[in-house]
Amino acid sequence: MLIREATTEDWPAIWPFFHEIVSAGETFTFPPDLEKDDARGWWLLSAPSRTVVAVDDAGTVLGTAKMNRNHMGNGSHIASASYMVDSRHSGRGVGRALCEYTVEWAREAGFRAMQFNAVVETNTHAVRLYRSLGFEVLGTLPEGFNHPAEGYVGLHIMHKAL
Repeated sequence: MLIREATTEDWPAIWPFFHEIVSAGETFTFPPDLEKDDARGWWLLSAPSRTVVAVDDAGTVLGTAKMNRNHMGNGSHIASASYMVDSRHSGRGVGRALCEYTVEWAREAGFRAMQFNAVVETNTHAVRLYRSLGFEVLGTLPEGFNHPAEGYVGLHIMHKAL
């Protein structure tokens, strides 16, 4: 698996699983009806932020991550990232590879920590992955997320010192 910079030419491969994930409304705080052109602007970030894709040997996009400053000004020393993996390629270590990549990017870029602002507590796979990579739950916003099947569930704030 290769992780490389995402380009606008990757968007047609990202959009189907981005749309599937966001429209399901189970893991992201994005509007479930986000349109393709608007979504591209939300995901494909400009420098100094970055968006990457994980691809296999054939060049198939398996997943993607975006990484950025979590805050501006005096809080700009904290990084954040978001991840999406095509469901057809889940369980193959794509999410872990993307997460490890973003942590290393943040460390090399001089950030002091990474913070995830809104990890849905019912997204147990993500929570388990992040914990295994050293992130901890700092707190949970009770009923911060309206899950389509579970109702109102908590949003974890997760942190890792770099």
